[in-house]
Amino acid sequence: MPLEDYQKKRNFDSTPELKAENVSNGESSLVEATPTKSKDMLKFVVQKHFASRLHFDLRLELDGVLKSWAVPKGPSVNPKDKKLAVMVEDHPFEYKDFEGTIPEGNYGAGKVYIWDYGTYHALDTDDMQQSSWILREGLEKGYMTFILNGEKLKGEFALIRFKKASPKDWLLIKKNDEFAAEIDISAIEAPGEAADQK
Repeated sequence: MPLEDYQKKRNFDSTPELKAENVSNGESSLVEATPTKSKDMLKFVVQKHFASRLHFDLRLELDGVLKSWAVPKGPSVNPKDKKLAVMVEDHPFEYKDFEGTIPEGNYGAGKVYIWDYGTYHALDTDDMQQSSWILREGLEKGYMTFILNGEKLKGEFALIRFKKASPKDWLLIKKNDEFAAEIDISAIEAPGEAADQK
């Protein structure tokens, strides 16, 4: 889903969200992410979004943008859980740092917190270029497996697109590894969330 969709849904005169700078003439120009150092890794973020309905937004860096899924019930570290993840429009890469309040009357109005963040890579390699290629291929086929190295989410996960539903509907599943647990990790508050509730 191109950045143009992100751009069209927002009034940047009234929202603190970031404008996608690399959108021109109605099309997004995606630049393939290229590492500047061998230790560079793809980034991910999970934002907790108190919009009309609370949900979590999983955003994975790929090809210079954040591929994005809304996860209504939040991510899980329990391999028995299969969480619906609805693919939404790409977001600008810089959106990974966004926290704040989207004002009423704007698309997605509500408070946004960074709930988790870190790096990620394809299952069999942590090389950024190889990971990008593998993940891009998986995205096209509707089956992505990857390793998250976050503060809360760690280990192997999969995103699997439903075959007989909307192409936007995916499942987010935690694979059974040493980071798997039968706890409700989505109940953990984002940093700063408790202070804002007072």
